[in-house]
Amino acid sequence: MYAMTGKLSTQPDKRNQLAEILLRASRLVSTMPGCHAYIILEDVKDDSAIWVFEIWDDKETHDASLQDAGVRALIAEAMPLLSGAPNGSNFRVLGGHGLRG
Repeated sequence: MYAMTGKLSTQPDKRNQLAEILLRASRLVSTMPGCHAYIILEDVKDDSAIWVFEIWDDKETHDASLQDAGVRALIAEAMPLLSGAPNGSNFRVLGGHGLRG
């Protein structure tokens, strides 16, 4: 399995708007093959930051999701709210509580 996390920092007072877009993205990708988790996290120490945690079958299924027209539209809607490029990391999932498959 493939996992990634990303920190998205927003323009002032845009975090809630970005969170709503990402929650819509979560509902969309939940129907896509290979998506095990897409979790939106609000940073409690940084009022401009939202984190996204994703688990997919593999990097290829994640990359394929980025070609979906609905996902691309949500990305386009979110981009103007950001104060810079997303920052994150990629991981290989070894296991743990909550994982299926």
